[in-house]
Amino acid sequence: MSTATSAVYDGPFAPILLTFVDDALVHLDVAHDGLDVARAAIAQRLGVVPDPDPDPARNALSQLDEYFDGRRRAFEIPLDWRLVTGFTRAALQATRRVPYGEVASYGEVAIMAGSPGAARAVGTACARTPFSIVVPVHRVVRSDGSIGEYGGHPEVKHFLLDLENGVADRLRTPL
Repeated sequence: MSTATSAVYDGPFAPILLTFVDDALVHLDVAHDGLDVARAAIAQRLGVVPDPDPDPARNALSQLDEYFDGRRRAFEIPLDWRLVTGFTRAALQATRRVPYGEVASYGEVAIMAGSPGAARAVGTACARTPFSIVVPVHRVVRSDGSIGEYGGHPEVKHFLLDLENGVADRLRTPL
């Protein structure tokens, strides 16, 4: 029998609700509309109310600390893909190959996902990701270089890109 649990991370721009099934992350929600709304939405999607339990999330919470401190470039959190199917899954998996501190266009990710004409579908996949931040959809931008809406919160995308660019720049600069 699977167990659904959740934990809250105090993010730099909003609380972040992490939901796990067993030990795999099934959903990460930057809770701009509040934790109660985020909890209700994931309960509806999973069909159960996750129990609050930070133990399964301890590793993920630590990795988020490291990422926001500029010490982590990639997440090593097991993902449960049950909420993602078809091309959306292919697009999100392709997005994981965009290097830290770099960006790719929606069209470039569509090519990486094996569907060169599916740039709009990549945009939809990024907008609907259940793994925000951990799967770096913030690294996917429009073909003209503008960043897009990022779920109605472009300031969060700016923050994440600036964070990564600042860390990447420091790593490239000789001492």
